[in-house]
Amino acid sequence: MVSAVELKLLTIVAERVLEERLIRDLRSLGARGYTKTEVTGEGSRGVRASEWEGKNVKIEAIVSPEVADRMFERLAEAYFPHFAVIAYVIPVHVVRGDKYI
Repeated sequence: MVSAVELKLLTIVAERVLEERLIRDLRSLGARGYTKTEVTGEGSRGVRASEWEGKNVKIEAIVSPEVADRMFERLAEAYFPHFAVIAYVIPVHVVRGDKYI
């Protein structure tokens, strides 16, 4: 039987201009890796206002609960008040969990 550990899937959707800053913060707070994707959509701030703004970026990382908490704190202090950013965490069961923590 293969055993799995419970970790957190942290997902951040943000303005493209924040991509490098968010990745730098995520790595410095303990994430070992991430996946990024260009995304579009509509939310409380409506649809993107113009073509030059480009698509949003979605950054996902499988992390420990502690890393997820630290990243939420960083987002709340540095990003939420000033930028279009959403973030959420989903519990996941991961095989080879030692790769992520």
